Amino acid sequence: MPDREPSLLLMEHITKRFAGVVALRAVDFSLRPGEVHALVGENGAGKSTLIRVITGAHRPDDGRIVLDGEEVAFHSPAQAQAAGITAVHQEIHLLALRTVAENIFLGREPRRFGLVDWTRMYRDARVALERLGLDIDPRAVAGTLSTARQQMVAIARAMSIGARVLVLDEPTSSLAEREVGVLHDLVRRLRDEGTAIVYVSHRFDELYAICDRVTILRDGALVGTRPLAGLDRVDLVCMMLGRTRDQLRGQAPPRRERSTPDAVPPLLAVRAIARRPKLRGVTLDVRKGEIVGLAGLLGSGRTETARALFGIAPAEHGTIASDGRELALREPRDAVAARFAFLSEDRKAEGIVPELSVRENLTLAALPLLTRFGVIDRGAQARIVDRFIARLGIRASSADQKIRELSGGNQQKVLLARWLCANPALLILDEPTRGIDVGARAEIQALVEELAAEGLGVLLISSELEELVDGSTRIVVLRDGRSVADLRGDEVAQEAIVSAMAGTAGVRSQA
Repeated sequence: MPDREPSLLLMEHITKRFAGVVALRAVDFSLRPGEVHALVGENGAGKSTLIRVITGAHRPDDGRIVLDGEEVAFHSPAQAQAAGITAVHQEIHLLALRTVAENIFLGREPRRFGLVDWTRMYRDARVALERLGLDIDPRAVAGTLSTARQQMVAIARAMSIGARVLVLDEPTSSLAEREVGVLHDLVRRLRDEGTAIVYVSHRFDELYAICDRVTILRDGALVGTRPLAGLDRVDLVCMMLGRTRDQLRGQAPPRRERSTPDAVPPLLAVRAIARRPKLRGVTLDVRKGEIVGLAGLLGSGRTETARALFGIAPAEHGTIASDGRELALREPRDAVAARFAFLSEDRKAEGIVPELSVRENLTLAALPLLTRFGVIDRGAQARIVDRFIARLGIRASSADQKIRELSGGNQQKVLLARWLCANPALLILDEPTRGIDVGARAEIQALVEELAAEGLGVLLISSELEELVDGSTRIVVLRDGRSVADLRGDEVAQEAIVSAMAGTAGVRSQA
């Protein structure tokens, strides 16, 4: 598409703050008629906030929006829709017990003498579907349709209101591979008719197959907008992560020299585990004394792998074994029985109990060992708490202090101590240093290395490349829900990780 093509939607210097936190910082964005424009970035990049500004859900604090040559200010999604801007989100919002036609015209039902004109509504719904080349019965109940066909109905609803700008937010996240092509055919059809489409996805294969340009955000700021044709995938990943190729090549070799021979039986053996829609085939091993890093971009399946291993969202296919024994991990208690421990990436929602004390939080996992006939052995509890407070350097006024009053780093140490009380064999750490200060980060990293040296197996999930390279024995890279590389020795470097994330040649694929 020629660069001189005028913009249908132009956003200049868009800034949005929430309680003093800058979510968008002077972001520029333009969208042309008949263009599919990718919007990419890691967690916290600002994609969702920008989408909400585009669709009228948020008002920008600064900047201006120009639609078809006229400056506009949307105070609600309804105003944006009236101007021809709408979105189809990752979670499909259809009424499952209503018909396709009712969903398409929800709130806009054609009426005759004050009553719904059902004949006209079904006729108009069929016209709306056929216009998009969709063979869907408008009288079908929406909840009986496949996820892909529900997605099509949601798009038909958006187009029936006269959308000129269509935002598709992770539209294929719940689709099977064969259904993705059907959606892409529809997107191309809309593009050819002149619809301007914002396409949010983490799947590079899709972006390069269907999008014309890409805008990259990082930490709420614009990194750049580039034509996708001719843009190297590694360069795109580098822009998302805030690195250059020279910086990747210039990284020092990993500090960790330790390696565990393949001849040593794995403590954890994961083979081709899958769970729709995010996990599509993950294979990895963790041996005693190893720290295995798990790398991947947003949406690659890192957290889903951890949750499958801990029985929170069990794998539907594949096998998980520990010390040669196949496990059935259907709920967290199965994982605890296998001596697995898990620190979630969201310690506030899935870790700490804010109104309980440090003592109570620290010993939650050890209560079965501390309780006899329903009574907690307070002396034994105090000894455990004192030991781990000292060992992990937990800074609290006393063990009775509420955990919510501690810093993020000290909260994380309490959660780590909670699992160490249970004497785990495998420690699964999902973003263990996110949101904590530099000093606490270094302390936790040193503690993890110490635990591995004592024989624990560690699966370390992090979006920080330096943390993975510096602290891992090996690194397994995920892309689109699959393990695509197992990096060892000299391969453990940021450049190799980024190449595997991007899907380019040059790294040894995982067997």
